[in-house]
Amino acid sequence: MFIFDPSDPLFWVLVSFATFIGLIVYYKVPAIVAKALDDRADAIRKELDEARKLREEAQALLSDYQRKAREAEKEAQSIVEQAKREAEALAADSRRALVESLDRRSKIAQEKIARAEAQALSEVRSTAVETALAAAHEILKTRAGGTTGESLVSQSINDLRGKLN
Repeated sequence: MFIFDPSDPLFWVLVSFATFIGLIVYYKVPAIVAKALDDRADAIRKELDEARKLREEAQALLSDYQRKAREAEKEAQSIVEQAKREAEALAADSRRALVESLDRRSKIAQEKIARAEAQALSEVRSTAVETALAAAHEILKTRAGGTTGESLVSQSINDLRGKLN
């Protein structure tokens, strides 16, 4: 069997295949395919570079946001601590003011009680003096008779009132 026998179908398959390969080479299909593959590889490389850049930017943004979150947390913690200190100071001031107010009110109440005691003592003395004077007046009136006794009693009572009050 001869390979170049035109009656053999295998020969025509070989000729068709050789012609096909020749046409592919003549029209530079491998160069076009290679160029298409190179273009596609370049596009993929560019996409990978862009993805890498985006990833780096995303990581930078993430670290920036994490840093800002830590700073915000520290600031919030310092605000809370400051608020606690202010609340404690306010509570201490309130306690001190309450103690001072209670002391003032206690002193005022003690002064009012002292004034009331003094006034009551004065009223008791006044009533005692008036009662003693009335009793002395009656005793002298009954024992010392006449106008001389009465004038003496009245004068003594007036003198006594001036000395007791």
